[in-house]
Amino acid sequence: MDNMKTVRVVAAVIRQGDRIFATARGYGEFKGQWEFPGGKIEVGETPQQALIREIKEELDVMVSVGDLIDTIEHDYPTFHLSMDCFWCNVTEGEIKLKEAEDARWLGKDELYSVDWLPADMGLIEKWGGVFD
Repeated sequence: MDNMKTVRVVAAVIRQGDRIFATARGYGEFKGQWEFPGGKIEVGETPQQALIREIKEELDVMVSVGDLIDTIEHDYPTFHLSMDCFWCNVTEGEIKLKEAEDARWLGKDELYSVDWLPADMGLIEKWGGVFD
């Protein structure tokens, strides 16, 4: 853990009524596992700016970034992930999957119906009452 690289990312918890939006990774080591959309924070960006850019790149929509829900810290085998999770709303456009292989709007009773990435699962478990 001493020399493990820390990767700082942001995640959008996009809410529509009583459902939240999740995507399945379309590539890489975690292909097929589910996550909240988002990505890495680039040098000079605030987490909010990174989130707006990433969601535009991944889903082709504009979002407004709301409150920080939590920052999830998770150790993967080769790196440490620090993930700032924000409430978001789509403000412009229709969601198009540009990188993900699948996506779903999940209600409270469907949250555990997909195979979440460990850090994203950590967010759900930590604040299970996403709709409360």
